[in-house]
Amino acid sequence: MSESVVTKEGVRGQRPGREASPAALRSTRDSMVPAAEFTSYYGRSILKEPPWAATDIAGYFFLGGLAGASSVIAAGADAAGHRSLSTVSKLGALGAIGMSTALLIHDLGVPSRFPNMLRVFKPTSPMSVGSWILAVYGPSAGLAAATHVTRLFPRLGTTSTALAALTGPAVATYTAVLLSDTAVPAWHEAHRELPFVFAGSAACAASGLALTLLSPTRHASLRATAFLGGLLELTANRRMRRNLGFLATPYHQGRTALLTRAAQTLTTTAALTAPFLRTRRSAFLCGSALLLGSALTRLSVFEAGRTSATDPAYTVIPQRLRKQQQTRALPAPVD
Repeated sequence: MSESVVTKEGVRGQRPGREASPAALRSTRDSMVPAAEFTSYYGRSILKEPPWAATDIAGYFFLGGLAGASSVIAAGADAAGHRSLSTVSKLGALGAIGMSTALLIHDLGVPSRFPNMLRVFKPTSPMSVGSWILAVYGPSAGLAAATHVTRLFPRLGTTSTALAALTGPAVATYTAVLLSDTAVPAWHEAHRELPFVFAGSAACAASGLALTLLSPTRHASLRATAFLGGLLELTANRRMRRNLGFLATPYHQGRTALLTRAAQTLTTTAALTAPFLRTRRSAFLCGSALLLGSALTRLSVFEAGRTSATDPAYTVIPQRLRKQQQTRALPAPVD
């Protein structure tokens, strides 16, 4: 057993004991224990890929946004006395929410599952809250359109229009909250910006639908809505991808990159030209670009989320980065 020896140069052979400093002990431990590596089991996916079909759920997202924003535009058109705009928006909202509900029920597989979700109300569940929002919005949008076309029961029509306009923004954006509430990395980490992306996308879709059918010179509010909706969507989308950091990689690779670039190009071009529309042909082209751009935006978000769920790197690397940030944030030890 070795012992320390006192020499002219000092103490030699001294070993750390009870009086050893915590820093010395920690340094010895770190040199002996290798750094932890976060890996998945044989490279398999850590998360289960969402079982939703892209045609059903991405279409459900797009049509829900179109319906909700159209109801808001319809209420404004009624207040301003623009009957033609009100007619297009109310019928568009009814058709969009009908198709959206059909896609949702088709994805559920069993139609009875939708009414079964209304048996309880759970405020902490976006799916439960969203089901109740749809249950209130759908009949309201239907009554608003029916009373407007038939000119019967005007008071009921006014109430239904107002109720549809109040719940319309929730219909347009609650799906973003639903996605953010999952464990899918690219969706969960975008919970701050994704509702604004969906709100801007919905405004683009609703104004685009009306522009394809109406004269742009008679409805300046549509051109303003298209411009502001595009500005909101593009700004929030850019901020979302910047804040995602590494998790924004799926937006720049493969099929999702093509969808993202196409959506941004269509939305940017249409939003910038919307304030200067003067002919029905230019309005039709601009409105079509807004509709297609909105649909591709929802689809790109959907595909990016699925990619981040299937590749374990998008779960492992952010965890490692967060661990490193937490370690650097810890106060320095006091010896």
